[in-house]
Amino acid sequence: MKKSTLLLALFLFFSNLSLAQEIRVYKEPKFGFDWSQPSVYPDRIVISFGEDPSQEIRINWRTNTEITEAYAELAPATAAPKFWRNATTQKAETEVLDSRNVAQAETVAHYHQTSFSGLEPNTVYAYRVGDGERWSEWFQFKTASAKAEDRFSFLYVGDAQNYVLELWSRLIREGFKKAPEAEFIIHAGDLINYAHREQEWHEWFTAGGFIHSMLPTMAVPGNHEYNFLNQADREKRQRSLSVQWRPQFNLPLNGLKGLEETVYYMDYPNAKFIFLDSNRDQEIQAQWLEEVLEKNTKKWVIVTYHHPLFSASAGRDNEALRKLWKPIFDKYQVDLALQGHDHSYGRGRVAPGENVMDGLNMQDATGTVYVVSVSGGKMYNIKPDGWDEWGAVRDRAAENTQLFQVVSIEDNKLEFESYTAIGELYDKFDLVKNEDGINQFIEYKQNLDPEFRFDNTIPYVDQLPGLMEENLLKKYPGYSVEQVRFYEEEGNPRIRVTLKSSDQVKNLILDQEGRVLSED
Repeated sequence: MKKSTLLLALFLFFSNLSLAQEIRVYKEPKFGFDWSQPSVYPDRIVISFGEDPSQEIRINWRTNTEITEAYAELAPATAAPKFWRNATTQKAETEVLDSRNVAQAETVAHYHQTSFSGLEPNTVYAYRVGDGERWSEWFQFKTASAKAEDRFSFLYVGDAQNYVLELWSRLIREGFKKAPEAEFIIHAGDLINYAHREQEWHEWFTAGGFIHSMLPTMAVPGNHEYNFLNQADREKRQRSLSVQWRPQFNLPLNGLKGLEETVYYMDYPNAKFIFLDSNRDQEIQAQWLEEVLEKNTKKWVIVTYHHPLFSASAGRDNEALRKLWKPIFDKYQVDLALQGHDHSYGRGRVAPGENVMDGLNMQDATGTVYVVSVSGGKMYNIKPDGWDEWGAVRDRAAENTQLFQVVSIEDNKLEFESYTAIGELYDKFDLVKNEDGINQFIEYKQNLDPEFRFDNTIPYVDQLPGLMEENLLKKYPGYSVEQVRFYEEEGNPRIRVTLKSSDQVKNLILDQEGRVLSED
């Protein structure tokens, strides 16, 4: 065989092989209804800090309704295995959640909660929960230091929302691995996709596993934590907070009446963390926020809510919220705003104490730094032209990338790092607080790799292999490929393709080799 013929044969062979290999149909996991149902054994064990994290821990867990009395035991942890001799036993409050008439919740369960206060700062404690016979394992957590100069770190993540057990699990576990000394984790809303869906909450708790039981959760609801309870509510367009939210979390009760456990604050010795619900009652929250900040004596102020004041994604803008809350952030020199919602990454800032950017001023000093991040598997396009039209500078962005953030504070310095789901450093900056309260901004993006985009990462949407698309467009001249979706039919891979011309649309079904099976 001639060399040229051999090369052609090899080219065709590997081209055809490549076509077959590139058509990969993703198989989503299936869950039975009983998978997420409670039992007599404690599950969904989650802890949160109280208003003062150096002295208080709050614990929640779930069982079925057979368990009518529940207890938590807590002791200072030591290396000696019988540390439990110094434990305190405390009876929990038990609440029934009967959601059998709520679509996709359809469960009755007992939720148990208790709080331990008067704890020693900077101390490792162990706890377990149960009914007196059936106990969980002993979990450990550490209270915050009472010294303002001591260093502490926390994790922050944006929307988990979709593919929670499939894809968010790797992200949250990598975050715990990267920052094992983190003292708590902030969730900026949209923990799940459908507010009341029991299976999705079970995915969230399963994905985090023991992390939820050891790393205090401080969360705010996103828009996906609100949905209709029934058809009557749907007709009235009246959305309600997830029926599971308040029973399964035990967050500080120092916020607004009627917005309990969605609006609140937490005080570290030198940092005030404020949590807002951007879904509702925004003006009332603005008044409350100003009152809280007016009384603030902490050096650092970090605010968390779901809908960004400066949107990262294309086609989004929360103008009314920005006009309402940003002046308060400016007035009281909020240092950092942690946001979600947009399923992409954006990090930027405004000038100190001003609404109009001053480029020279920003070289050395900054006002509030705004971050939007996403931790789950659902991705959107970023806003292509940055934040200039809104009076802000966007310094770093990403598409198609799962991220978690590690924030560390030590006296006058705040360090911010963003990592990918495989532990790569993606973004970094520092803030150094001057005596006048204005922050020096230190940028590190010049030392980092180029930004991730849809066109330089693994394709997010299904795509036809190049040769298959080329052959298809030869068969249909004047058309372009509008949409591609891989699926399976009776065990056989199939490709649904939408073609579009200037005045016509064709929907095709192809087999794995690109042969047209049907057309309409």
